[in-house]
Amino acid sequence: MNCKNCHTELQEQDDYCKSCGGKVIRNRLTFKNLFEHISETFFNYDNKLLQTFIQLFKQPEDVIDGYITGTRKKYANVISYFALAITISGFYLIIVNKYFPKTFDFSQMTISGQEDFQKKNSTFVQEYQSILMMLYVPLYAFMARITFFNIKKYNYTELLVIFMYIQAQISIASAIVVITLGVLGISSSIVGILMIPLMIIYTTYVLKRLLKLSASDIVVRTLLFSVVLGVTLIIITILCLVIMYLTGDLQETFGPAFEAGKKIGEEAAKAKSAN
Repeated sequence: MNCKNCHTELQEQDDYCKSCGGKVIRNRLTFKNLFEHISETFFNYDNKLLQTFIQLFKQPEDVIDGYITGTRKKYANVISYFALAITISGFYLIIVNKYFPKTFDFSQMTISGQEDFQKKNSTFVQEYQSILMMLYVPLYAFMARITFFNIKKYNYTELLVIFMYIQAQISIASAIVVITLGVLGISSSIVGILMIPLMIIYTTYVLKRLLKLSASDIVVRTLLFSVVLGVTLIIITILCLVIMYLTGDLQETFGPAFEAGKKIGEEAAKAKSAN
């Protein structure tokens, strides 16, 4: 009998291949053993994915720093975990849009006249969620590099690993929380808004443990990060406006608001002159 994975010759009593470590499968595939395999893979407490999810809350440095320094078997590797998060995010958007659409309905918080722009923006974010997740990682790593300019513990590539784990954890946890609240009947735009500060808190928590920051360090670094984030957002906003201007979307999006403002100004001027 040979191993079905690497074709190494096996003994009849072998349960695992001595060469590749693959489990020896003797039974035909049935619904029962298929379910057992899925349960063992995803729901077993000793499973890497479940342990990675739990430890990224309890001891994120054990997972992230361990991977960076060479411990690659204890927890799910960063690429697999990030890929899982992207997959879960896709299903999450489908479920929320179908059953809990109020979570992404920010119309009540939108400036009058900008409803269409907000709707287009929300649709764009949802359609390109996976791509945006991948773009966030190098951007966050770059901003962290600037924020922690005098701390040389991690290089840029290692910061990419850190934020891939953080982004994946936030995405998976957000999906679980929002869907759970939706099932319990708590589904509104407030839930979506509240996830943002929780994401910031979790990111701060992870960086604090990885970099061993003091309370004063956290305050100073948070302020510095806010400045870096603000500058970055201004640059991104300018680039988006330029692209919208070149494509003609700027006038289409903001045209009605400009006309409404102009009309209000003219009416105010007429009222003033009449008095």
